Formats: sequence, C-alpha cells, structure tokens
Amino acid sequence: MTGFRLFWLPKINRSTMQRLLVLNGYRLLQSKHAGQWIVDKVDKAGAIKPGIYNIYLAIPADKTKAHDGIILYADNQFVYQQTGQNFVWHDQENFRDLPEIGASCKIRYENEQAIVSKSSRKPTRK
Repeated sequence: MTGFRLFWLPKINRSTMQRLLVLNGYRLLQSKHAGQWIVDKVDKAGAIKPGIYNIYLAIPADKTKAHDGIILYADNQFVYQQTGQNFVWHDQENFRDLPEIGASCKIRYENEQAIVSKSSRKPTRK
C-alpha cells in the first residue's frame, strides 16, 4: 500500500514558502529558510489590513469563476489575491494591466484574458 493517499494534500515547495506580514504601515515579504522566516522585501502596506497572509497556501485561480477580494502581492510570475479566508494566484501573462496592490477587485476570465473590475464586497472589520 505504499504511495496510497487517503486524502488530497496540496504540494507545497517548502524551499519557497512565502508570506506577507503587514504591520505598522508596511508590507514585509518573507521566505522560510531552514525553519526561519527571512525578510526579502519591504514596501508600504497601502490599503492592506494588518495581519499575516500565508500566500504559500494560494491555489491557482479557477478560470471558470470570478474571484472577489484584495490584491496582496505580485511577483514576476503571479498576482496573489485574498478571497475570503483563502488565497488564489493568477498568472501575470493573463492581465493586460496589473491590478493595484491593496485594491479590492473582482477578477474573471474571458478567452484566457483576466478581466479586472471593482469589487462587489463591502469592506469589513475583523
């Protein structure tokens, strides 16, 4: 019974685990190396609420659905969005213009093209 899995677990590349730590008006991109979180980049937080955002848990955006939420981060390849309590990533190549970091927006797909519009969600406090 080797190799048999009773349930599905997402594969996470442990060498590139990343999270955002937002506090005191700054957004810190951190990577985990040898069990330690190391700061890779520091930017202004903008409209992103303080907290810890485990973007390494992000899953690919389902192109058959609209994704409504806050844009947290963009790297050379992906745009990361928080949708409720979950995180999704979108390929940058699908965007004509990248959404602004901290923007609350809805992203849907038409013919493999990402269409960005204003979010229908109302801001809430935790």
